[in-house]
Amino acid sequence: MTAAASSDADLIAAHAAGDPHAFSELVKRHRDRLWAVALRTLRDPEEAADALQEAFISAFRAAASFRAESQVTTWLHRIVVNACLDRMRRRQTRPTVPLPEAGPGEPVAPRDAMAERETRLVVQEALAELPEEQRAPIVLVDVEGYSVAETAQILGIAEGTVKSRCARGRAKLAKVLGHLRNQSADANVPVTDVQVQRGRQLEER
Repeated sequence: MTAAASSDADLIAAHAAGDPHAFSELVKRHRDRLWAVALRTLRDPEEAADALQEAFISAFRAAASFRAESQVTTWLHRIVVNACLDRMRRRQTRPTVPLPEAGPGEPVAPRDAMAERETRLVVQEALAELPEEQRAPIVLVDVEGYSVAETAQILGIAEGTVKSRCARGRAKLAKVLGHLRNQSADANVPVTDVQVQRGRQLEER
């Protein structure tokens, strides 16, 4: 079986057994989503890159102790989120670097560019104002689309705690972002931002 055809658990086991390529394949599979979580949580590309590197180093060293009590992806996400939270606790000031307003292959109509940029900045600033204990579950559930159960596993907390923290975070976001609901159409609002606006609907998941 090739590395590409191996399961995540197989790759972890192979890495622990000394396979020099197994962990690289695991990283290749999941780095994009892990990067997205780190960037949404920290809002600073340099901070996110450093946190992701720290997380991968930690995962590389701890892989031999992985006991398959959760999925490999859950285990990796937990390490990444913890690395992000550690960096958030260490730094004294909040970053001011906004996320890119559009990635490669995501053209924006010129007439909508300013409104979309403003919307993204408002949402990112609102997320930045949330306490870290609320921001992490909001990012995972409302932005990245994880279920409450998956988020609870990633953060190592109870599902009820995830729901309550999301509820408190959404209430704070609603005060800042309420005016976005009055826009004439969602076309000017990025998908992730619409998810935050509608996040309360996910509380019962």
